[in-house]
Amino acid sequence: MKESHGALQGDMGLPRLLALIFIPTALATAAYVLAGLVQQAIPSLLLFFLVATLILFPIELGVVLRASKRYFGSYSLRSAFANHNHMPWWKVLAYAVVLFGYAGLMSAAIGPLERMVAAPLADKLYSSIPAYFNWDNLEYLRNYPKGVLLITCIAFLAFNVVVGPVVEELFFRGYLTSRIGRFGKWSPVIVTVLFSLYHLWLPFNNLFRILVFLPAAYVAWRQKNIYIAIVFHCLCNLISTIGFIVALYAV
Repeated sequence: MKESHGALQGDMGLPRLLALIFIPTALATAAYVLAGLVQQAIPSLLLFFLVATLILFPIELGVVLRASKRYFGSYSLRSAFANHNHMPWWKVLAYAVVLFGYAGLMSAAIGPLERMVAAPLADKLYSSIPAYFNWDNLEYLRNYPKGVLLITCIAFLAFNVVVGPVVEELFFRGYLTSRIGRFGKWSPVIVTVLFSLYHLWLPFNNLFRILVFLPAAYVAWRQKNIYIAIVFHCLCNLISTIGFIVALYAV
């Protein structure tokens, strides 16, 4: 049974699309870097999620809410579900799990290769900036008090596994993809590439992110169900977050 929430009127131009994606992430990344340069009292990972909560996520949600007000008459998430059809929860989960299995294969095949190729550039970057900003530097992170590390891990679970994926999927796979419908089947491709590049704070995993998220974006677009992309994104981030926490406490 279909459950359409209506369609947004008109297509979004490329300049506006780029501005909506890259201005918020540029502001958040700049605030994160500046705050990290003047203080190291809390881990950079925790600092980033605080900045994202104060700047990035509110702007993205604000765009969705404002569009809903403009097109549907009230502030809601309706503009993110403009091309959404109902699907049984078990079917959503089945799609997400299959896509997650594919992501695992890409993690094993493409992840190490991309890290190897990007290693010289990454090493050069991280050798020229404070160790504070390197999330892979677990030895540096372990210098923080246990209570601070616990809060960081809890925040990482909350924002990286739930809040971040939900907000990003509503914004990217929901609202933005529906606003560039003139590109047809290329719409999820364009949004997925821009979604990968938008991670200015994690600049060395673009090929991996594109290859992992593109099938999920296409399936969600094809099936007209954003929950597929949301559940998939949450699953991916859950596993990476658990892996990070286990590695952090493996001493």
